[in-house]
Amino acid sequence: MNRARWIATLFVLLTITGPLPSRAVAQTPDKPSTPEDVRAQYTKYEYRVPMRDGSRLFTAVYVPKHPSQKYPFLLVRTPYSVRPYGVDQYPQSVGPSKEFQKEGFMFVYQDARGRYMSEGEFEQVRPFQPNKRGPSDVDESTDTYDTIEWLLANVPNNNGRVGMIGISQPGFHVAESVIDSHPALKAASPQAPTADYYMGDDVYHNGAFMLAAKLVLRVLSTARG
Repeated sequence: MNRARWIATLFVLLTITGPLPSRAVAQTPDKPSTPEDVRAQYTKYEYRVPMRDGSRLFTAVYVPKHPSQKYPFLLVRTPYSVRPYGVDQYPQSVGPSKEFQKEGFMFVYQDARGRYMSEGEFEQVRPFQPNKRGPSDVDESTDTYDTIEWLLANVPNNNGRVGMIGISQPGFHVAESVIDSHPALKAASPQAPTADYYMGDDVYHNGAFMLAAKLVLRVLSTARG
């Protein structure tokens, strides 16, 4: 039997008999997390954390309700809002996955400088300043350093260790935060971080300005507030 006839015969058999039965046992998917689940596990606090230049950055902290052990911080800094706002308002979930939520961290979410509830002036992909001459010379690295320093001193029951995670623009905040980082920052995961807008990123393609992409970003930014 040549190859073409063999394939045709196999197709007919499969069509007649249907798919072969799977030996895998069907599993019931986990129930999605809800704000009530988060409320049952964590107590929410809101702070305005002071930076070295006097600006205060809005920060939400979710602390496990079981004080039997000390917990590390998992910090997310974002220009996309840390809503919902209000100590009695809880999100659908905390952490990058349900496993993190179950494991137990002090989850920290911060509006980046100049965004939403945070003071100061926002700058898209703010450049790192290697030669800082005073408290007015700030960047994402100093903002993260000052945030970690404040958290360690003011949020009880932490174990003195901090991790960071972020994707896309929040990933940029992670990437810059590891430069001259705080000694307590032990792990950082910048995932697909925004980097050079002129070389292969979303706003410019090798220096060619993309009006359509820029318009979309502006509309999305306006919609987010």
